[in-house]
Amino acid sequence: MGSHRRLAPSGFDRGACVALSVLSATAAALGTLPAQAAPHDDTRAEVDRLYAEAEKATEAYNKADERTDALRGQVSRAQDRVARQQERINTLREALGSLAGAQYRSGGIDPSLALLLSEDPDEYLDKASVLNRINAHQAGQLRDLQEAMRELSQERAEAAEKLGELEKSRKAVASHKRTVEKKLAKARRLLNALPDDERAAYERASRSGRSDMPDFGSAVPASGRAAAAAVAAMSALGKPYVWGANGPSGFDCSGLMQWSYAQAGVALPRTSQAQRAAGRQVPLSEARPGDLVTYRSDASHVAMYMGNGQVIHAPYPGAPVRYDPVGMMPVSAVTRV
Repeated sequence: MGSHRRLAPSGFDRGACVALSVLSATAAALGTLPAQAAPHDDTRAEVDRLYAEAEKATEAYNKADERTDALRGQVSRAQDRVARQQERINTLREALGSLAGAQYRSGGIDPSLALLLSEDPDEYLDKASVLNRINAHQAGQLRDLQEAMRELSQERAEAAEKLGELEKSRKAVASHKRTVEKKLAKARRLLNALPDDERAAYERASRSGRSDMPDFGSAVPASGRAAAAAVAAMSALGKPYVWGANGPSGFDCSGLMQWSYAQAGVALPRTSQAQRAAGRQVPLSEARPGDLVTYRSDASHVAMYMGNGQVIHAPYPGAPVRYDPVGMMPVSAVTRV
């Protein structure tokens, strides 16, 4: 297995550093560095920072969106329970209504007296026994109705609570979406404000990861599912970064991991933070193809180890799915699914 030395200072700063190297080399050939370079350096650093923050906000968006999907299912099930309980109550009420109607049609006379006055007293004892059973059955139905109504009230309260949680989650999704969009829009405005040549240099540097097949060395996946996931990830090479997307036409970082493992029949959680805990953690020195590599202390970025110190990932807006060195930014954990 190749070295895991850190090959770039930090995640999204790497693109800016490469761009700066290109500009510095050009300036050296001319004998001087343009006076306005420092402000433009600050602009590129700010763009990198905004991209990093947008990625963190994207992960928060994914988490809220996943929560919203789960709540939708819970609300649907709660509403189904309410409907079934209401149907049961309606049936009980109809049965009790039939008994009440029969008593009313008897003239409102006490049923036991009606039997005593019947034309066939010899059948009184048998009929009295039937009456007792009817009364007991009616009392039981009343108890069933009361219990069903109590359960219905509880089910409705739980459904209302879930609906409230769902609404809060929807608002959180919308808030995170606005945060991402604002940061990406600001980053784009800053890039557009750069001179054409510097913007072009930055754009080239931001795509400096490898799109060709690197040498993965002799490392082999730890399992068949890891191998299948790695093959799936490679098939996404060159697909665009799309925040909040999990394929197949575009991906964010955790979306690519989730989609790749789904092709192997494994259901990963949606966010990089949750993916960090989706398996057994191993040392970076023991990483094998298919392992998940999460970055930064908050695990706000994730990639897939491919071997020989290389990962595949969806980097950030403007940079498609590509290969990069595993040490492109501080590693938080390596997880074997």
